[in-house]
Amino acid sequence: MANSWRRERWDSLRLLTPNWLSRLPGQHYAGPDPDGYMSMGEVVEFIDRFAAGAPVRTGTEVTSVRSADGGYHVSTSRGDLRCRAVVIASGACNVPVVPALGAGVPAAVEQVTPFGYRGPESLPGGGVLVVGASATGVQLAAELQRSGRPVTLSVGEHVRLPRVYRKRDILWWMHHSGVWDQRWTEVDDLDRARRLPSPQLIGSPDRATLDLNALTGLGVELVGRLAAVRDGTALFSGGLRNVFALADLKMRRLLTAFDEWARASGREDEAGPPEEFPPTVAPAASRLKLDLRGGEIRSIVWCTGFRPDYTWLDVPVVDEKGRLRHEGGVLEPPGLYALGLPVLRRRRSTFLCGIEDDARDVTDHLAAGL
Repeated sequence: MANSWRRERWDSLRLLTPNWLSRLPGQHYAGPDPDGYMSMGEVVEFIDRFAAGAPVRTGTEVTSVRSADGGYHVSTSRGDLRCRAVVIASGACNVPVVPALGAGVPAAVEQVTPFGYRGPESLPGGGVLVVGASATGVQLAAELQRSGRPVTLSVGEHVRLPRVYRKRDILWWMHHSGVWDQRWTEVDDLDRARRLPSPQLIGSPDRATLDLNALTGLGVELVGRLAAVRDGTALFSGGLRNVFALADLKMRRLLTAFDEWARASGREDEAGPPEEFPPTVAPAASRLKLDLRGGEIRSIVWCTGFRPDYTWLDVPVVDEKGRLRHEGGVLEPPGLYALGLPVLRRRRSTFLCGIEDDARDVTDHLAAGL
């Protein structure tokens, strides 16, 4: 139960969604800080409380699911099960992705993923190269820089968002404006939407914005996307200004859409006046090379995304990229379903507040099939 939050997250991690938005079917946050963000331990407690009384088998590893006699045979570490339907709810972040170029990193440089990182003390002393500038990358870069270690952040495509816009949490706007309720059938480029990096957000008690300008202010050095490692040297792409300009443009378009929604819906009085945010400041000259053999960098943290693990699934429903082939969580073989994947049925599908509607749709289909 809540295994990833118990064992596969760093100690300081908090939810990106405010507490008032954290909900499961029949359960809402009822604590004293609705605008705060749950810590790792609070998330575990929240999920445990929801599951109390349900027939949940903890400490049980599923080793195989295969078709059998019009249903499915499920092999586990605690015996076998036979069933007419299976819902795959194992998530999309089972395995951290490390690019193949990591093989060229000198042995003296320690390499870790977010699954192996607990805090700054888990890394050797000295400089750190953080690769990836989504939510995980910016959070770990900030934590490491504040610990006194010099940090270099390799930045590629990213989603920039303010934590608070017009005195409301940015996810208030996503929730109330209906952006998060956009269905998978209404998304123009569904494949791209499902592969977008997580937005640059952090759930800190002070509701701070953690974008690249904030990291520069902390002293983090920004470089381009890590393109190769050759002869012990990291090579970074140029064009940071263009990467920053594109992220800034997309953020402004989204905030403008929120402004238009507020006017059209008569909710202008619920928020402060529209805000302007300064553009992301590019360094005067970013490094294109970094010698990994000289001792400046002692460790690399790969914040380069995750992928699901379906090695236990003995049914031909996985594509060449290791992703489930499904239509809104319904797989082609009768009785096989999925939940908890990016934009499964709505843009909010991977958040706690998004599972209820998705689960209801999927289980209605399942019940009709049975």
